[in-house]
Amino acid sequence: MRKVVATGTFDIIHPGHIRFLEEAKKLGDYLVVIVAREKNVKHKPKPVIPEEQRLLVVRALKPVDEAILGDEHDIFRPIEEIRPDVIALGYDQHFDERWLREELRKRGIDAEVVRITVRENCGLCSSARIVERIINLFPDRTNRKQQI
Repeated sequence: MRKVVATGTFDIIHPGHIRFLEEAKKLGDYLVVIVAREKNVKHKPKPVIPEEQRLLVVRALKPVDEAILGDEHDIFRPIEEIRPDVIALGYDQHFDERWLREELRKRGIDAEVVRITVRENCGLCSSARIVERIINLFPDRTNRKQQI
């Protein structure tokens, strides 16, 4: 069985996420998705949706065989446990492929790193764009302090 790992924040699920996961699934037989911990999201704004809720939504997606939360201290710990054959990166994910391959090698993980270049071309295929649209559509509501 060929195991594939895909990672991401998966904040507000949109067609771009679905396409990425469908393409990742094509790379093997079993797709494990690692959902980023809020604490580890540093390259963009913190997620709107709590991590446990993002995990539940990702688990429910058709291409996903298994979904787990990432490790709060070492992003490679789940990879070491899963031992994937392939790690799928999205077209816009911030990982440097050479650096990633080197880190995997240092940890004795022999996984192919594949950058998925296929992408959805829609106006709201970005969590940030969805948030921006909500703010623009409801400026009077989004300026109030949220009580959750």
